[in-house]
Amino acid sequence: MILAPAPPPPPPLCSSTRHHLRRKTVNSIRPPNLLLRRTTVNAAGRDVDTFTESSGYLFELSTSEAESLTDYDISKIASIYRKKPLIVLRRLLQIGNTLGKWLAVRYLDSISERSDMMFEVRASQLRKILVKLGPAYIKIAQAISSRPDLVPPSYLNELSLLQDRISPFSTEIAFNTIEKELGLPLNQLFSEITPEPVAAASLGQVYQARLQDTGQIVAVKVQRPGVQAAISLDILILRALAGLIRKAGKFNTDLQAVVDEWASSLFREMDYVNEAKNGVRFRELYGSLKDVLVPDFYIEKTTRKVITMQWIEGQKLSEVKDLYLVEIGVYCSFNQLLEYGFYHADPHPGNLLRTYDGKLAYLDFGMMGEFKQELRDGFIEACIHLINRDYDSLAKDFVTLGLLPATADKDAVTKALTGVFQNAVSKGVRNISFGDLLGNLGTTMYKFKFQIPSYFSLVIRSLAVLEGIAINNDPNYKVLGGTYPWIAKKVLTDSSPQLRSSLQTLLYEDGVFRIDRLESLLSESLRARTEKALVKVEDSDSNEAIKQIMSFTLTEKGAFVREILLQEFAKGLDALGLATLESLTSAATAYLPFAPSPSSSLTDEDMINLRNLHRLLQLLSGSPNIEDADTGVEAFGQYTKGRTNSEEVSLILNEFTSVQDIAALLNVIPELPPDLQQQLIRLPVDLVGKFVSRVAARTIRRALL
Repeated sequence: MILAPAPPPPPPLCSSTRHHLRRKTVNSIRPPNLLLRRTTVNAAGRDVDTFTESSGYLFELSTSEAESLTDYDISKIASIYRKKPLIVLRRLLQIGNTLGKWLAVRYLDSISERSDMMFEVRASQLRKILVKLGPAYIKIAQAISSRPDLVPPSYLNELSLLQDRISPFSTEIAFNTIEKELGLPLNQLFSEITPEPVAAASLGQVYQARLQDTGQIVAVKVQRPGVQAAISLDILILRALAGLIRKAGKFNTDLQAVVDEWASSLFREMDYVNEAKNGVRFRELYGSLKDVLVPDFYIEKTTRKVITMQWIEGQKLSEVKDLYLVEIGVYCSFNQLLEYGFYHADPHPGNLLRTYDGKLAYLDFGMMGEFKQELRDGFIEACIHLINRDYDSLAKDFVTLGLLPATADKDAVTKALTGVFQNAVSKGVRNISFGDLLGNLGTTMYKFKFQIPSYFSLVIRSLAVLEGIAINNDPNYKVLGGTYPWIAKKVLTDSSPQLRSSLQTLLYEDGVFRIDRLESLLSESLRARTEKALVKVEDSDSNEAIKQIMSFTLTEKGAFVREILLQEFAKGLDALGLATLESLTSAATAYLPFAPSPSSSLTDEDMINLRNLHRLLQLLSGSPNIEDADTGVEAFGQYTKGRTNSEEVSLILNEFTSVQDIAALLNVIPELPPDLQQQLIRLPVDLVGKFVSRVAARTIRRALL
């Protein structure tokens, strides 16, 4: 189901079999034979759905007990089921019996060498078992079904059916629930409604309807009866199991806290008023992003058990090959996680759809997460330090994020992280797999008592699911590689004191300017685009690269980087002046009798500044980089190794006298907006000021020393 605005005048739900509701009870309404999308669920002839038939005994709670379970409170849940030991025992036997039998036959398949032959059969059996056990187990399976790189195809196909094609409960119960919750007869609410649900998921099922008052086509989601009782008991069991596993495996992570975080999100998801508010907020934050669609919500027709929202048409993103929308999803996820911190924590394929006009639609806002500002900045810093192989800083980032205790041996952790990540990072940022990083980190996490904070489990799940959907479109896609350009752009432009301090620290290692790191950030940030006709900046198209770099550095967002560049240009020009004077003096005295042996007055710092000036000129002239942005400074060190000062000066002068490169720079200036051209005119004055200040300071320093 994808929700899109219905064009005026609104069309009938089905022109040939349109059904108008009259002032009758639901039971007296003759169901029309509506022809809907392939997600339509046929429940004809079923009075009791599979979940209710198998686990309906879990619903037997008093009114006061059921009302006390509206919010997640493990102590309340425990107190309720402490009085119901037979129900708890029956549930344990049901879980053990169904899953135990399935595991046993899978084991028999393996020893009889029939595993491959029985794959599809066992996958179908597992899906049916999960449906019988109910929402908690279905939710776990939904997360797994989003990873085609981890789950065999047969299981993937079966588990994907759990996203929106679960057997529905009785439509009569659903219609009665709508009338009870909204306080009006069905025919006063809707002029038309489908007689059967068009989609059924773990927590509820959806009907297509037309509002009586406005004629708008909407989706009406109704909650399954008994889901809170079933989920409450299953969480109690899973939480106890998590405690046993932690003790037996001596895990450092508080597994029960992870279950609590997941359970809290599940309980919030069962409150449809909360979901509607989340959807409104999500629409306000991200609905204006290019090619992103978020449905409208009808708050006045929403309660804890019924939610009404805009109807949208389309296909699951996982069922179409649309890499552009995958990139849009990555960009939107970046905004969710790292810009505003309010993110969709359940982005399984059933909740991400491609509309028929080519937009990415988000659905189902029950499970959302909050990522605090300090944690967002810490996550960004960790990504930057990982890409730049600064494992010492990465170890500190893990403490900030709560992944490592403050008492951990930082030196030992740094050494371990180097061993874990260096091979992955050496492939380049665009080839780093999020899943591989987590897998490689496993042993190190156990050794150094890593802990997974409860908030982080939802973040990891969101990223892992997104990468899973992307892999379904492109097996080589890497979500970190897709996100990093936006991270690089944010680091370069964000006004946050913490991120500016991180950028300063990153670019100046032991007081030495690391131009290779700036070059890498600029190079990656240029890839942060969402247009369908992406402009690829190749070496052969240097004008576009020059234009984008100048446009960035001349804007207000680029002011911090612009100041760094001006400072480094001043240092380089100062070193160039010294080197030029030294070269001229050396040339003038070379033929004098009894000429003194040449000795250089240039310091190591001067030589570094001279080389940085050379690199900066190459960057701004659009010349090809000396090395790929991923490989670091080593190649440049080899490139400059062994040169004399005069050779360095000659190279710099060649940059100034290269008419072609200067022409390329000058050609771009008229293409800049007028305000940026004015800013460019002011730069020489600023540069001269910094240059004069540096020369004066150096002269005074040498005079005193």
